[in-house]
Amino acid sequence: MTQHNFLRRSADTAPLSRPEPRIARWAAPATLAALLLTACGSTPLPPWPSTPTAQQRSAPAPLPRVQQGTVVPAPLGQQTPSQLPPQRAAVVASPLPPSAPLLVRDEAPMAPPYGDAVAARFPNPSVVYSTPGLGADRRAFTTNAELGQWLRGLSDGVPRGGTRAQLLQIGTSQRGEPIQGLLLTRAPGTDPASLDKSGRPTVVLIGQQHGDEPAGSEALLVISRELAQGLLEPLLDRINVVVVPRANPDGAEVGTRVTANGVDLNRDHLLLNTPEARAIAQVINDYRPILVVDAHEYTVVGRYLQKFNAIQRYDALLQYTTTANYPEFLTKASQEWFHQPMVAALKAQGLTSDWYYTTSTNLQDKRISMGGTQPDTGRNVHGLKNTVSLLIETRGVGIGRMHIQRRVHAQVTAITSALRTTAERAANLEQVRSFVARDVSALACRDQVVIEAEATPTQRDLDFLDPETGADRSIRVDWNSSLTLRNTKVRARPCGYWLSADASGAVERLRQLGIQVMRVAEPGSVLAESYRETARETGNRQDVIGTIAGSGDIVRVQVSAVRSAIDAPAGSFYVPLNQPRAHLAVAALEPDTQNSYFANHLIQDLGQSARVMAVPSLVFEETD
Repeated sequence: MTQHNFLRRSADTAPLSRPEPRIARWAAPATLAALLLTACGSTPLPPWPSTPTAQQRSAPAPLPRVQQGTVVPAPLGQQTPSQLPPQRAAVVASPLPPSAPLLVRDEAPMAPPYGDAVAARFPNPSVVYSTPGLGADRRAFTTNAELGQWLRGLSDGVPRGGTRAQLLQIGTSQRGEPIQGLLLTRAPGTDPASLDKSGRPTVVLIGQQHGDEPAGSEALLVISRELAQGLLEPLLDRINVVVVPRANPDGAEVGTRVTANGVDLNRDHLLLNTPEARAIAQVINDYRPILVVDAHEYTVVGRYLQKFNAIQRYDALLQYTTTANYPEFLTKASQEWFHQPMVAALKAQGLTSDWYYTTSTNLQDKRISMGGTQPDTGRNVHGLKNTVSLLIETRGVGIGRMHIQRRVHAQVTAITSALRTTAERAANLEQVRSFVARDVSALACRDQVVIEAEATPTQRDLDFLDPETGADRSIRVDWNSSLTLRNTKVRARPCGYWLSADASGAVERLRQLGIQVMRVAEPGSVLAESYRETARETGNRQDVIGTIAGSGDIVRVQVSAVRSAIDAPAGSFYVPLNQPRAHLAVAALEPDTQNSYFANHLIQDLGQSARVMAVPSLVFEETD
């Protein structure tokens, strides 16, 4: 059934009142004024201790740093013996008994890539973690069948104290493996509407987007059990949690970074070319998390040994969203409410950390770069959905099962810190999200928008380990900082984007991102800027490491904008920017970037899109 309406509800907005089914014309001045007034509603921001009152966008009532209510448990591994329940003083999680024989792929042990002096720098933690893949005699990590059995065992348990654990069938991998998750809540129901009504914000935890990075997946099995029936269960008085331990089961099965078709899943969150990325996008749309945590591992030896004759030192490398147009208050919350406590939690456990960084596969290029600024990774795309989005990387790629208990301990400690912060700051975070959603929406048709930005080159001293002695070695490196971005391309911010009827494939992807797209019901005209090509080249998408796996050939164009009135036929589309996820639309639809839908052939011709520069007087329809 087709209904004609002004706007569709986006993933981040409150339901709009639905008029009687009819065609209604958008009266430009009055409608824009009403929308902007709504967007600028007086949602106060919580205070930051380091922010002078004069710099705040509004004057909120003071809020306590920690909300009153149930005591939030200390991070795992930090409890005193008196705080631990019986028979849990040594083991945080126990394996579930198998209900049927499981096939476990046997992996030959690898030769250690460094000697005893380096290995001695990473002793096992005092706490012992137990999952199917962490058994002392195991050569393989937890299989996907074992992972599913673990989650089913938790979801089949009898609810205790109001805690509900529901198994989620999130999607299917390219080789037919289930992508599963676990929802943990104390809300009356487990559907997204019930979670919203509970007043508790939701956290989504994602592991093993790269199949050769197992510690995150094993840690999330521990986290899921402790939330369901263990030390972390009291957090559910304040938050809901969705755990997706393994986003790339095909890569995990064969121990490769990429998906079955050779795509780097963590560079596919804007384009959504893989079913795995689309499954994650659906989870984010359904559960509207306030926080997304992405658990990875990083290369320990390899090119670092080749370039610097040194070995990676840190237990964990951390970063939050660093991409163009990320709201400043979410950056502030990421830094002060999440990053700083996470660093302190790791330090309290004797674990070292630094900002996330990587280096090119080109051995002649000795620059060190923080995580990328492109809006393609989960960390950056989820951030542009107005969440706090955190990356946790532990040392693991290239060392097999070495130090696996310590790697899992670092993941569990960091993730627990993030969960604890969310529980303590639940009301503050909701204030920030509400403000940001309205603030982003209110920017439509105003000022400028950043099209591309890049990291700032600088230098710093970075600590490594000497491969012979295991001693610290400080090396002065060229450092590309993502904490301060340099805008390289800026344009006037449009009111929205027009797309031709031929761009229906791009429209489908935009909607999968949770972006509102409206279909034009009757022909009209709009004041727009069309794209005129001035230069073109072909190539591959690149990140700070090198060519992105599975990216294929892209078209890089340079364009100039030509303003004129253009026809908007019935059946074409309009993407308004007075919506909370507007900056994702900018990332996808400005054609002259490497991640754009034009560069990646989802929009075939520059004439299929235009920047709408005045609020259109068009008739739109909504198709349910």
